[in-house]
Amino acid sequence: MTNPPPVPGPVPRLIPKLVLAIGCAIALPAYTKIMARIGSGTPPAMAATAQQADLVVVSKPDRQMVLMRQGQILKRYPVTFGAHWQDGPKQVEGDERTPEGSYHIDWRNSQSMAHLSLHISYPDATDRARAAAAGHDPGGNIMIHGLPNGWGALGRLHRLWNWTDGCVAVTNAQMEEIWSLVPNGTRVVLSDAATDRIVAAHRPQP
Repeated sequence: MTNPPPVPGPVPRLIPKLVLAIGCAIALPAYTKIMARIGSGTPPAMAATAQQADLVVVSKPDRQMVLMRQGQILKRYPVTFGAHWQDGPKQVEGDERTPEGSYHIDWRNSQSMAHLSLHISYPDATDRARAAAAGHDPGGNIMIHGLPNGWGALGRLHRLWNWTDGCVAVTNAQMEEIWSLVPNGTRVVLSDAATDRIVAAHRPQP
């Protein structure tokens, strides 16, 4: 009578899982770096001038971005922010906070490491002066952008956590629409107030 084969103990059973985890830890960052160099492809054409936004409103507590034109809402988008977005406005490079204040779109990048990006003009003179007085670097490179290149399939799942370094992120499909509707020079208001309150404050008064 032959003896049954020995049952693997807990350690041998864990080895394949450990190897897989290590492989993923190495492969995923490498994949992200490679895809970041590829860029976003051909950007969409700009919408007709009469359809373009003249104001972008971002509500941090509502995690929402609104495009407006002549006081009327054109589009609404759910967004994600930096990991420490609830700790107040951005102050220092690397604090993973999202700015608060009135800025504008000053340039755009169709070949960014995320799917298309519109640059928000943070830091302004006030931000730089405050940081200098405190002996800090105010940081910068704050964008409205899509998902990292190669990760577009995540779609709405990206909203499960605030994953940016301080930027405002949307899905790739939403970013393509935003790219076409928001020209350079458009004012951007980022606030810790509710969306409806910000929108009301920027509607023409009777």
